[in-house]
Formats: sequence, C-alpha cells, structure tokens
Amino acid sequence: MANKQKWLAGAGALVLAFGAGGLMFSGGDEVTEEEMRELASSVENSEEQSGSEGQSSEATEAEEEIEADLTKVAQAFEMIQQNYIDDVEDEKLIEGAIEGMVNELDDPFSDYMDAETAEEFIESLDAQFEGIGAEVSMENGYVTIMSPFNDSPAEDAGLQPNDRIIEIDGEPIEDETLNEAVMKIRGEKGSVVTLTIDRPGTEDTFDVDVERDEIPIETVESETYERNGETVGVLTLNSFSQDTAAHFEEHLDELESEGIQGLVVDVRGNPGGYLNSVEDIGDLIIPGGEPVVQIEDPMGQTMQHISNLEEDKDYPMAAVTNEGSASASEILAAAMMESGGHDVVGESSFGKGTVQQSLDLGDGSELKLSLFRWLTADGNDINEEGVTPTVEVEQPSYFTLPALQVDETFAEDDHDEQIRIAQEILTVLNYDPERTDGYLDGETSAQLEAFQSEQGLSENGELDDETATALHQNILDEVRDPANDAQLQKALELVSE
Repeated sequence: MANKQKWLAGAGALVLAFGAGGLMFSGGDEVTEEEMRELASSVENSEEQSGSEGQSSEATEAEEEIEADLTKVAQAFEMIQQNYIDDVEDEKLIEGAIEGMVNELDDPFSDYMDAETAEEFIESLDAQFEGIGAEVSMENGYVTIMSPFNDSPAEDAGLQPNDRIIEIDGEPIEDETLNEAVMKIRGEKGSVVTLTIDRPGTEDTFDVDVERDEIPIETVESETYERNGETVGVLTLNSFSQDTAAHFEEHLDELESEGIQGLVVDVRGNPGGYLNSVEDIGDLIIPGGEPVVQIEDPMGQTMQHISNLEEDKDYPMAAVTNEGSASASEILAAAMMESGGHDVVGESSFGKGTVQQSLDLGDGSELKLSLFRWLTADGNDINEEGVTPTVEVEQPSYFTLPALQVDETFAEDDHDEQIRIAQEILTVLNYDPERTDGYLDGETSAQLEAFQSEQGLSENGELDDETATALHQNILDEVRDPANDAQLQKALELVSE
C-alpha cells in the first residue's frame, strides 16, 4: 500500500465486518501509480492537443465561479457559527457539507470517510476481521446485500444478494446513510444482530438473527473433481486482495502438477478487490497478447492491460458467476470469455464498472470518487448490466429459501411463514408433508416427527426451536454439497467434454 495510490474499481461498498477490529470497507480494485501516470499522461496529451486561448479564458471564468461558490459556502458556515440558536460543532458542519456534496452526486460508490473510517478501510482490505461476513451497498435508497461471504454467519443465516435491510434491531433505517446503518450493525464476536429483510419475490418482510463471528479471508481455494475420466481443477476466488494473484499461482501450479485436464474458475459471491490483482491473474490464464481489461478516463481515452502469458494453457476452462460476482470478478470472467474464448456458466453478474480513487484530504479523512470506467477485454461497458453468461444455469429453488428461525413452538392447526419454509425444507430432504402453504396439518406433523426421530430429537411433531435449527443445518448441508451445485456441475461437464 505504501508504494501505491489507492485507486478503486471494486464494489466500492461497505463490508459488514464489525466488532473489536472495527468497520471494514470494500476497497475494490487498485490501480498502481505507474498505471495512473499513464492515464494522467493520456489525459494531459489530449488536453494539449485540443487546447486553445478561448478554452483558457473559459477555464479562468469557471475558476472564478467556483471561487464565488466557495465564498458562499464559507459565508453560510460563518452565519451558522455566529447566529444559530444552539451551539454547533465546527467539525460536524464541515463534514456535513462534504457529505452533502457527495450525496448530490447520487453515486453509491462515491463516499466521504472520516479519519477513523478511512484508517479502518485501509487496514481491513486484507485483514481477518470479526463481523457477519457480508458486503452491502446503497441501492435505490436501500442498504442492500451485495454478497455474503462463503461459510460466513451471513450465509449461514440465509442472507442473499439483493436482500434489502429495512430495520436493524427493530429500528427503521430508511433515513440513514450507509455508514450510519453499518455502524448500527457492528458489534463484538458472539453478539447477535437482528436484520429485518425485504427480499425480492417475497411478499412480507422477515427477521434474520445473525451471530457475529471471526471471518477469516481465504481468498483462493482449490480442489479437484473427476469427471468423464478426466481430472478437473476448481479454483475458487473469494476476493481479490494484494496477495491473491500469488496464491492463485501457487494453487494453479499445484493443480497442474496433479495433471489437471480442465480448469473451472469460480468467482460467485466475489465482490471484487484490487485491480492489479485481477490483472496479474489474467497474466496467468489469458492467452498472451490478449487484453485482460481496459480503463477509460473521462476524456474517453483508454489504457489496456495485455496478458504477458508466455505459454498458453492447453486445457479447457470455464468461469462461474452469479449476481454476487462484482467488479474484479466481472473483469476476469469477461476476459476469460472474450479473450480466452471460454464459457461463463451461471447467472448474470452484478454490473459494477466504475473506478474510484480514494483522495486524502490532509487530516486522515478521505474522499472516494468515481473517476474512471473499466471496460471488458473487448471494450464493453457492463456497468449496471453485468456479464451475461454463455451458459445460463439457475441453482435449485431451495438455494434461495429464507432462513428458518422459530421464536415460538408451532403445533397442529397453526399457520405461519416459518411453517411454510419448514415444509419446503422437509420436501427437499425427501420427507413429504404434501403441502407447502404454511398450514401445519396432521401430515406435516407426522413428517416433522419422522425428521425428529431421524435426528434424535424429541418426537412431538411440532416445529420448535430445536427442530428448526436441525432443519436449517440440514438444508445448509444440501446447499453446500457440490453434487447439488447445478452451476458448478455444468461447468465441470463443459470442461471435461
């Protein structure tokens, strides 16, 4: 970090990483000073080529207008200081003015960070942290889940991309900023936060209790599968940190030493990270001489990162994406598709195609502004569109079931949404309640009793907290079983044909 400016092209959102370690921000993809000098040079050259005396005069007039506007701001500040009925803190007035300007941009990825928040942002980019393990952004005025981390408390609790957080511990947050909402969710490991969720496609809101925990960030994981007589390697990327490319190379070398005959790169639920990280990974798998990504400045000038891979890979590949794949994940998936000619399997990605720079304001606080766009290898702008997979595959419907959380015991003739969820889970687990409308009839009770017997629970045919916990754990096991992962299974099939 010391030798780099902080240029951000990642999700630009807040990560719910709360507790003793404080608040973690999603940094996003970082562009090095050398790359930024090239971009700055291209902008300066274009300005020099189009410069004129008339434009210089217009610039002077614009500067005078800005100076007049700032004078008005200063006057308002002094008037409030001298005349307002109550005492006000100067620092809060200044920070409020800055936040007001940033809010006026109506850009969810531009943000003002006070000194404390900025420090935590920098320190947490590659750190292990305590929290619920989910990334959020402000979407259409709602604090929205972008993606829960793999095996995190957020994922265990059933939070999903596009879930809107309506209340935190019973308090509405519609008038709060993203920072304010995040500060309410923060807490120590082992403590519980209750989030009221509005999920697209679900009629009613529901509460989700999430127990905060320590969130270790393993940015790269690998494993092998046997498919059609061939060994296929799977590299799962959870984020793009500073050392992710090095770990990726280590895992890839190990897989190749095992003689893999195909490779799947899984970036589902990956919110992004450092730009130079995904560029370096591109150098490892994208054919040499082909573009990995393009960065476009406000003047329309672009800079390409070209893969320097010396020897192209001789095995088929595929990428896997979902709606939680953002920014750097989209860069890699698009490069594999457009420059590598490989399939992308799954669902359309998030659609985050802007680049932010974090600017130091001199007192430790920082202003994060969208200054550039990134384009795919072929020059396509995917912002708010996402990368469309070449092979669209949806996961089984039970992958998106709300978390089962029971605060009271339900018996025969009760009717509740939690009973409906339990009936859905029982069906997936090969029990047959014969209905999924939330009414606990005799057959549902009998199937609950059969499940309780199998699990060694009290056989009462009721939906109590103990039974709900067991049902929830069983459905989580089904979701995490690779055999049930339709997207992964399709990718494995494609690279082993």
